[in-house]
Amino acid sequence: MTAAHRTLPFGTRVEVVNEATGRSVIVRINDRGPFGRGAVIDLSRASAAAIGITGSARVRLVTLDG
Repeated sequence: MTAAHRTLPFGTRVEVVNEATGRSVIVRINDRGPFGRGAVIDLSRASAAAIGITGSARVRLVTLDG
């Protein structure tokens, strides 16, 4: 599972928790972005689906590396 983030180094693993459901997924940062206004992270379709997100949602990020 992958995601895009503006500042985290490529390869960083991040746990993304859907605040509404408590479901979480671990993703690897492999791209820059997001380009949506106010967005902090851009999840791949598969990782968003894994935690029940379609469109945008409030999430909590926990870095697992370094």
